[in-house]
Amino acid sequence: MKQAIMTTQEVANRYCELAKQNKWTEILDELCAGDLVNKEPEHVITRGIQTTTKGLEEIKAKGVANREKIEAIHSQHCSAPLVAGNFFTVELSRDITFKGRPRMNLEELAIFELRDGKIISEQFFY
Repeated sequence: MKQAIMTTQEVANRYCELAKQNKWTEILDELCAGDLVNKEPEHVITRGIQTTTKGLEEIKAKGVANREKIEAIHSQHCSAPLVAGNFFTVELSRDITFKGRPRMNLEELAIFELRDGKIISEQFFY
């Protein structure tokens, strides 16, 4: 039996539900297409982070490497999604301590594009 394709609103709501639980791997496994493209702002190059990563497995590996840099997440927030057509956006914020660095607050906007009920592109602004 073929699984129903989720609407953009349903994907956005599920993304927020999982993000609030810090379930980033589940987001990738459940909501993203295999040809997912991840885009980060240009300034991350100075921190040794790629600005564009293509493919679900490559993005999962990048996430694992980034999470290994975290000492503690004190709190995090995901706003309610704003949906327009095949796109949705959320504001993400964290009170976080990276290993060897002082505690800080991070805020970013994330914009997602969907095709056939799956996220095909994610772009972060911070």
